[in-house]
Amino acid sequence: MKFVVSSENKEIGEKLSEIGGRLDYPRLTKELAEDIETLWADPAIQETYAHGNELQLPDCANYFMENLQRLSDANYVPTKDDVLYARVRTTGVVEIQFSPVGEHKKSGEVYRLFDVGGQRNERRKWIHLFEGVSAVIFCAAISEYDQTLFEDEQKNRMMETKELFDWVLKQPCFEKTSFMLFLNKFDIFEKKVLKVPLNVCEWFKDYQPASTGKQEIEHAYEFVKKKFEELYFQSTAPDRVDRVFKIYRTTALDPKLVKKTFKLVDETLRRRHLFEAGLL
Repeated sequence: MKFVVSSENKEIGEKLSEIGGRLDYPRLTKELAEDIETLWADPAIQETYAHGNELQLPDCANYFMENLQRLSDANYVPTKDDVLYARVRTTGVVEIQFSPVGEHKKSGEVYRLFDVGGQRNERRKWIHLFEGVSAVIFCAAISEYDQTLFEDEQKNRMMETKELFDWVLKQPCFEKTSFMLFLNKFDIFEKKVLKVPLNVCEWFKDYQPASTGKQEIEHAYEFVKKKFEELYFQSTAPDRVDRVFKIYRTTALDPKLVKKTFKLVDETLRRRHLFEAGLL
């Protein structure tokens, strides 16, 4: 019964369900925003949201629910946070060009970043494109250790990430390519790990909590980091161990942290190029 919407909100639920099934969504009016807020506050919806890891629910849901009145304003203009929280699944290969950050910002150089879909059916579209790339930036959402795949609800997301990372490391085209591992969504991870034990994931079944609060968060993070490091060296052939491998803790919603991280990546790649040219 705890998952049943209250009788007074049932009509709103049916109305919103009908709208959600359309191909053409109506504009978000104040009236519609109030209906959504009312339904969002219903105990059954909140109970369902608490089980979000069992559903394909985007991390940004709560953010947009809390900002409905602002979003429904007739003169609404998206903020930087709105853009950062927006989620669109990557399909195919998307190229993004940007300049280096920090002291090399005005060098005239341009980085070409190829964003690829991580879903199983997307991989065959992009692996053949990466001959000769300078670096692979592999993003692993460490907060998703208790969630399942969008395309296979029987498969744990972290286990899939492990298998994908292993597969990418062994590709011939990345034989001498630098690897930058972004352990992303740390902001969600640090809240979740205090409530949901890491060992719910098969890969982390040997994890033992050591403390509470911030100490436990750090302990859990270092455990995950070590697992990826072990996988890297297990999956890397002896003649490839000299390629650059760096791990960064990231929160994609924090622009300052992302900028700092990319500055470190930039410096690492520059040192690598100088080394290969015999200048270091």
